Amino acid sequence: MRLVIARCQVDYAGRLTAHLPLATRLILVKADGSVSIHADDRAYKPLNWMSPPCALVEDEDVWTVQSAKTDDRLVIEIEEILHDSTHDLGVDPGLEKDGVEAHLQRLLADNVETFGAGWRLVRREYPTPIGPVDLLCRDASGQTVAIEIKRRGEIDGVEQLTRYLELLNRDPHLSPVRGVFAAQEIKPQARTLATDRDITCITVDYDALRGLDDPSTRLF
Repeated sequence: MRLVIARCQVDYAGRLTAHLPLATRLILVKADGSVSIHADDRAYKPLNWMSPPCALVEDEDVWTVQSAKTDDRLVIEIEEILHDSTHDLGVDPGLEKDGVEAHLQRLLADNVETFGAGWRLVRREYPTPIGPVDLLCRDASGQTVAIEIKRRGEIDGVEQLTRYLELLNRDPHLSPVRGVFAAQEIKPQARTLATDRDITCITVDYDALRGLDDPSTRLF
């Protein structure tokens, strides 16, 4: 990971346009190719970013990050670099699921036809260089499907699945791989982003999977 603290202005052009005026910001360039711009607030959320696959070209004081799939680009004009360092973080073991998420993953692995008739499980925790895919499956037509499971589905989960799909689709033995984002609750923003990236969203009933809820007994 490369960490750059610089006085810069940033422009995003493409399907959306956005401008960040000159200020001191943190620029993160990650090993997966993504570039994100951060201020000293807003917790983890960047001010602007470009997700992989993309390419960064540095031309003196102008950095251009070009998407490999669209015409979108991020242009960073640097007035002054205050810090520039690179660090090898190694392979991350991935986020450990909490009790509910881990149990939900096991239940869906045992009941993979929840996603559709004729589906079969290839492997739980399918390994990739950036962490394990929760479930790797084949649908009724034989296509490979990567499934990311969350208790609450938010934008970061969609971004995580997007990175997995990019890597998996490079493998000719698996490609084409499509994605399914499964959660007990999916936020509207996450659903919108998933739809834009051709990722299917599925809301799962945790109690029904555990056999604690019989839909036939409900009044509503």
